[in-house]
Amino acid sequence: MGSLYDRAEIYDLIENEERFQVYRRHWQQILDGAGIRSLLDVSIGSGSVTLPLAELGVEVFGSDLSGAMLARCREKAARRGYKVELRESDFRDLSCWSGMKFDCVASTGNSLPYVSNGEVLSVLARMDALVREGGWLCFDVRNWDRILRERQRFYLYNPFFDGETRVNLVQAWDYHPDDTMTFNLLYTFERDCKIFQKEIFEEHYFPIPRRLLLDGLSRLGYREIRQFCFPAFVNRDAEEAEWYCVLARK
Repeated sequence: MGSLYDRAEIYDLIENEERFQVYRRHWQQILDGAGIRSLLDVSIGSGSVTLPLAELGVEVFGSDLSGAMLARCREKAARRGYKVELRESDFRDLSCWSGMKFDCVASTGNSLPYVSNGEVLSVLARMDALVREGGWLCFDVRNWDRILRERQRFYLYNPFFDGETRVNLVQAWDYHPDDTMTFNLLYTFERDCKIFQKEIFEEHYFPIPRRLLLDGLSRLGYREIRQFCFPAFVNRDAEEAEWYCVLARK
């Protein structure tokens, strides 16, 4: 089974204007008063999370390992009239941005767990190297501490629609002895109450303890570390949220 990130047209089916505005409110909340005018997202994907920043007056830059997702991001930015600079790159090697500094360097979309716990600290260090003095480092991830504690097997999404087609998405989570996880993503497409298409994808993750990430930021010299639910305007304890966001000042 392939990765969903090779099928950007399916990945983006869940996106709509309402979700765009949710992400816009998220950024408006966490960046309030931070003085961020430029942001590099090193795992920008199709831009769903990051493009709303352009409406807030932030200059957006992005890189991603998936050329298909970057192509989708370019199309979406062009439709909205946004000027976004995009480059194809693995976030374990950000040399494509050498010589540049940004007010904020981010990783969105729960992307950090794609690499091992040992590698993730070096990813944070590479991101940090692109943050201007006094700037910010930001990331969002699933609450892996909660996932490993509760060991939930299935994760269900509300149905969404592509024209007259109803799209259903269910994730089945496999927990492996080596402490990695596989997310099995099953999409079914319905019309006239009949399923006419199925697509199955696998995503492999290395669950990251929250403490590992926070300690890593501290070792890099980040002292002002803020934690939020994701999206940030949700009034919930970030420690117990399904997904959380961290914004740290250099």
